Amino acid sequence: MVMMKEKRENMERKKLLIHICCAPCLIAPLQHLQQEDEFDIRGLWFNPNIHPYQENQKRLHTLQEYASDVDLNLIIKDEYDLQGFLRQVAFREGDRCRICYHMRLNYAAIIAAKGGFDYYTTTLLYSKFQKHDLIKEIGEACGKEHGVKFLYRDFRNYWKEGIELSKNIEMYRQQYCGCIYSEKDRYMATPKRGEDENR
Repeated sequence: MVMMKEKRENMERKKLLIHICCAPCLIAPLQHLQQEDEFDIRGLWFNPNIHPYQENQKRLHTLQEYASDVDLNLIIKDEYDLQGFLRQVAFREGDRCRICYHMRLNYAAIIAAKGGFDYYTTTLLYSKFQKHDLIKEIGEACGKEHGVKFLYRDFRNYWKEGIELSKNIEMYRQQYCGCIYSEKDRYMATPKRGEDENR
């Protein structure tokens, strides 16, 4: 009886909370994680960095539609704190990505710990435009602080696959990372020829 119980426990899937920056960055990582059949996955939306308001809501609604289609449960912290975000990065604009990553990953780690999740991760690890090593560093530090493991995966391997999947279902695909600084960089700079602009 003890051996049978241990076998059942070993077969139980681990609870994974995945912080989602946007729906296009979720598609391929989610599919691959589901194929592994190792995790019971729930999504988290918390992105107070995404501005302006209409862009924030467009990305949230796109995620909600997709999550409904694939039966993914979401935890939504719908917060548009423009002033709070700007206060944190003002005069530290050069370090804004570190600040932004920490805001989101720290909150995700808190929610994962409170919710009894075994792991947490983020779709930020999907984008080839993000600072991958910094995300991993902050994710692991926040996880350690709050007592939940950070699941590191190099989701960039699925970059092209995710682009095709999102285009195939005609999903809204944003053209910049999220903050007003990245919006400025995107629209005031000339994009490289042939570069996909989805961040």
